Amino acid sequence: MTASDSPGGWAGRLLAEGEDPDPRFTLANERTFLAWIRTALALIAGGIGLAVSGDLVADPLRTVLAVGCSATGALAALLAFRRWLTTERALRRAETLPPPALAPFMSYGLAALAVAALVALLVTR
Repeated sequence: MTASDSPGGWAGRLLAEGEDPDPRFTLANERTFLAWIRTALALIAGGIGLAVSGDLVADPLRTVLAVGCSATGALAALLAFRRWLTTERALRRAETLPPPALAPFMSYGLAALAVAALVALLVTR
């Protein structure tokens, strides 16, 4: 695609760089983005579920866990697009792909939330 064919905005700036990569790589990048979005939606749904869980977890802790899950989901959604964009840019420029900065955060964050939820369930029962 040439610069004159590209749309405006961020998409136009992206498409004006480098060359079109193999479509399989672009589609794999999109599938990864969608997987992060599904994870973000699951975290937000988990936060909502915790918020309405009633007597399952005591109120102050329930609110903290619900906000933590929902905020982590929102952050995952925001960072998923950034990750998609930087990966797509690297593919177009034939550069080394960026390391997955979101993965360690999600792994450790989810582990901490899971431990906190487990402790909350054990302590309040």
